[in-house]
Parts: sequence; structure tokens; C-alpha cells
Amino acid sequence: MSIFRSNKNIYAQLIDDVAGVTLASASSLDKSVSSDATKVEQAEAVGKLIAEAGKKKNITSIVFDRSGYLYHGRIQVLADAARENGLEF
Repeated sequence: MSIFRSNKNIYAQLIDDVAGVTLASASSLDKSVSSDATKVEQAEAVGKLIAEAGKKKNITSIVFDRSGYLYHGRIQVLADAARENGLEF
């Protein structure tokens, strides 16, 4: 799972490195994520969405790539939400 965080949004992708394809993605721009929520709440929703997308594709074990961001704040919340919803890393 690769993470990208901008000042306004957060994105997560499940990527198959061997084949070089994106298997699933979720972001704070998705319609199911409330735009009125705080950035932390949006990150939690994205973590839940990416875990659910992984489950649909029978993905349970991943490697977490935080893309150089500190494991703090929105990155940590997203990772914790993904773990709580079934992804193992």
C-alpha cells in the first residue's frame, strides 16, 4: 500500500510491484468520504475504504509504504483504520 498526502487530501493505493499495476485505490476525494469531516476523519475513512477494497480482491497482507512521511497524524490514523478493517502489515 502506497500513501500520498497533500495539504488538502490523502490517497492510498494497493499496488502489485511485480506486475506494476494498481489493484485498488481510495482517496479523500471519493464520494463516500465526507468533505465536511476533518482531515483526520477523512484519513480514517480512506483507511477503511482501502481495506474494504483489498478484501474484495482477497488481499489481506500488504507492505506499508508511507512514502517518506512520518508515521504520525493522518498517516498513522489511515494505517490504524486499515489494520482495524482487516489488512495486515
